[in-house]
Amino acid sequence: MTHPQVLARLRCPVCAEPLAEAATGGAGSLRCPRRHSFDVARQGYVNLLTGRAPHVGDTAQMVAARADFLAAGHYDVVSAALAEAARPVAGRVAGAYPLVVDAGAGTGRHLAAVLAALPDAVGLALDVSKPALRRAARAHPRAAAALADTWQRLPLADASTAVLLDVFAPRNGAEFHRVLDPAGALLVVTPTGAHLAELVDALDLLRVDPAKADRVADSLAGHFTPERDETHAARLTLTGDEVATLVGMGPSAWHTDPQRLAARIAALPRPVEVTAEVRLTVWRPR
Repeated sequence: MTHPQVLARLRCPVCAEPLAEAATGGAGSLRCPRRHSFDVARQGYVNLLTGRAPHVGDTAQMVAARADFLAAGHYDVVSAALAEAARPVAGRVAGAYPLVVDAGAGTGRHLAAVLAALPDAVGLALDVSKPALRRAARAHPRAAAALADTWQRLPLADASTAVLLDVFAPRNGAEFHRVLDPAGALLVVTPTGAHLAELVDALDLLRVDPAKADRVADSLAGHFTPERDETHAARLTLTGDEVATLVGMGPSAWHTDPQRLAARIAALPRPVEVTAEVRLTVWRPR
């Protein structure tokens, strides 16, 4: 069931009232005082989605491939950067059990790394992919997981979150600001122009928008002030299957012909050397 220190911060997505456990046999459910009820799946995540999600997120096959890719350590540079940036933020938020929320958490690997660096913190993974949440619910003993659309009102109390992670995910500036503690921070990870550059031309992938940083700033303007901006890079040595997984993890997955992509990957020299480079920006609430 949901970690008690996370449950205390959850709110009903219908009426914004607090939620509490309401065991009904099996995995149970969460219920608010107005009797809105939300099922907890056998795999441990709670469904806090209201209405129809704009999309269903990653499929089980995509999630499995992504989990293998991340388990190989290819994006540990991102996890380590997030953990390092989160330490001072969690330390300045008053109260016990600071909450770390990962909006668009996927399998929860980055969230787990941050929680490992913050022994007093608890975590919540939010995503619209059920296969991803099945893994995120088991990513760390102090983490919980919830099915939620981060474009809508987040199922969290005002000022309840110490650290909010956004890794290659949409940014809901108004809601992120509402749920963050005034002393907390939003950690946003975006690709730089050098990210996967070796594959862009070879595989005809989408390029990172040169105005990406400006668009991120615009999406958060009025709610946040940038505190720190860092670039982190790593050199990846990949197999052909890992290249296919890497492409499938990004926006190019929806814009490339599968057969043509497979042929181009097969033509790459082995092993495939690729640059992973991201920008981590720490944003403070205004």
